[in-house]
Amino acid sequence: MLSSPDLSFSRTLPLEVFNQLGELLEQMAQAVEGDSVVLTEAVLKQISKPEEWQRQKFTVVISQGFSALMMGFAEPKADLREQLHVKLTFDCEAIASFLTNIKDLFEHNSPRYHKINYFCQLLAPNDVKLQSQFTLLLLDFFLPQSNQEITQPQASTTPLASVCQPVENALNKQLAQERLLNQITTQTRQSLDLSVIIVTAIEQVRKFLELDRLVICKLVYPQVAELFNRPQKSNNSNNLPAGLFSQDNFLGDVIEPKPRQLNLSLNDKIFRFGIPNIGQVNNHALNSSLSLNLAQSSNCVIYESRVDDTIPSVLNYGEENCFVPNSSWWERYRQGLSVAVDDVEKTYVLEECLLNALRSIKVRSKFIAPIVFEDKLWGLLIAHQCNRTRQWIESEKSLLTSVAEQLAIAIHQAELMRSLTQEKQTLEQRVVERTVALHDALVAAEAASRLRNEFLATISHELLTPLTYVIGMSATLLRWSFGDLNQRQREYLQTIHDSGEHLLEMINDILDLSQIEAGKAVLNITEFSLVKIAENIVASLLEKASSQQVTLKLELLVDQKNDRFTADVRRVEQILWNLLSNAIKFTPEGGNVTLRLWMEADTAVFQVEDTGIGIPEAQLPLLFEKFHQLDTPYRRRYEGTGLGLALTKQLVELHRGRIEVESMVGVGSIFTVWIPVQPEPIIKL
Repeated sequence: MLSSPDLSFSRTLPLEVFNQLGELLEQMAQAVEGDSVVLTEAVLKQISKPEEWQRQKFTVVISQGFSALMMGFAEPKADLREQLHVKLTFDCEAIASFLTNIKDLFEHNSPRYHKINYFCQLLAPNDVKLQSQFTLLLLDFFLPQSNQEITQPQASTTPLASVCQPVENALNKQLAQERLLNQITTQTRQSLDLSVIIVTAIEQVRKFLELDRLVICKLVYPQVAELFNRPQKSNNSNNLPAGLFSQDNFLGDVIEPKPRQLNLSLNDKIFRFGIPNIGQVNNHALNSSLSLNLAQSSNCVIYESRVDDTIPSVLNYGEENCFVPNSSWWERYRQGLSVAVDDVEKTYVLEECLLNALRSIKVRSKFIAPIVFEDKLWGLLIAHQCNRTRQWIESEKSLLTSVAEQLAIAIHQAELMRSLTQEKQTLEQRVVERTVALHDALVAAEAASRLRNEFLATISHELLTPLTYVIGMSATLLRWSFGDLNQRQREYLQTIHDSGEHLLEMINDILDLSQIEAGKAVLNITEFSLVKIAENIVASLLEKASSQQVTLKLELLVDQKNDRFTADVRRVEQILWNLLSNAIKFTPEGGNVTLRLWMEADTAVFQVEDTGIGIPEAQLPLLFEKFHQLDTPYRRRYEGTGLGLALTKQLVELHRGRIEVESMVGVGSIFTVWIPVQPEPIIKL
């Protein structure tokens, strides 16, 4: 416990009396000519102090003519709001020792530290007249109280009405406060319009608490703070002194909304930090991370509510710091802890720059509640009392803190909505870009495919004429009756003829496939016998099967009397020819190839089964692709274009049918084709 042996007065007094004595000392300080200052425990509000300092109150008057020190101590478990052990002294050494103890609580070489050093130099023995004047003030203060205690009889029991009325008033105010908070909470949950929430909440709270001014301050981080430090032109003649916007009062620079523009989008102002000439500000700076060092942050007021025009506005003023920000304050606010200043004259007496700034905007008392969400300090809700000092009671602190929490929820909701909207717009833009890219790629692919098909069709047609001559002339020479052909000549002619036939078959496949892919293929629907078609195809391939020592079979599972079917007979023959030829080609000597035919309702089913080499499972998805051939030893023995199965699948699908394949390596393959009956064309007469 801090004490001095030179105290001239020591007594236990109620807190109310201690405060009244402090007012007497302040009156003496005002009566002294020259420099004088009054220090109270309020100057320690901004720093962390030892426990013994937290259990005492003090008032120090320092001047060249009159100096005094009054301290009030509470017991370790006692309340500072009850009885205090009061000690009063006028001894310069005792006062200097006490000031030294206070000075050591601040950082060395700090402005406050040097300020207290200056006050110590003012200490001098009290002027006799001033000392006598204070003694008379003490007599006037204590004697009436003593006489009153002696002469006045003990008051009778207070009537019940006088006791109940204050309780009833307190309950009514508490109920009204709860209703107001419920209204703000409900509006926060039901509305996503941040401007409406803020305007309504600030106006209602200011009126309910009878505040002179209530503002919302948005923190601005380093990149944006640089913009505020630039010289700004202002048409406002009420220029505030430097230091108005230090970290202690948290004011800043924004565009003041005109009265008729009160309902404009406050969201933009909030999320753009209320910076003048916002269109010229770098967006990268505005999107700075909230994780930046809070101690380096600046701030700006984005909204204020005033009781009338006699209270000066704190909008549209740039920040000029008087002091280096105290990072412990930022951490305190980030943790959600509020700060109440009952009298700025006492709290900031060591900070002349800030005190002058607060005086210029008529701030006598203030309360600061942080707006925090997700452990990030977004801003501050600041209440100002301008025409008088105000002792903030717990219910008022609780209301302002709760309102700040609700505003944090509303701001968080608005930021989430803004983020979702921006993400939605980004995704929509990406979808549009991807759709355009896919459309362009599709158009390019279709154009390339069309050009390729046209090229193949043109080339194929150009090849048909000379190829017909080659096949025809080679066949004629093989049948030539004039003169004998030796064996070698006959073999050469046969090779020419067979190669021509193979080339003709390949060209026809290319033409058919290109017509189908180009959408030019048309089915020639006629009625025919399924049995005859199957028998004719098998008969035409018997010689080829026999030459490869493969047994070709036909299994008819359909009534030959009711085998009439409507489809494109030439295309059906082509499908069966391709499947059977392919099966014979890849079946070893001694193997079997079987064609089965049956009906399923109005659908003809053709099945070609062989005992060939089979197809690996990995090759099955590629089986019906154009120009694809199985990588087997048989590929060298039997040449092919890889168009047969691709064309077959296209022809089946042209009939709105389907084709399936089952295969096992070393066992064989089964191709099954379903072709539905085709509607006969309508002939118009």
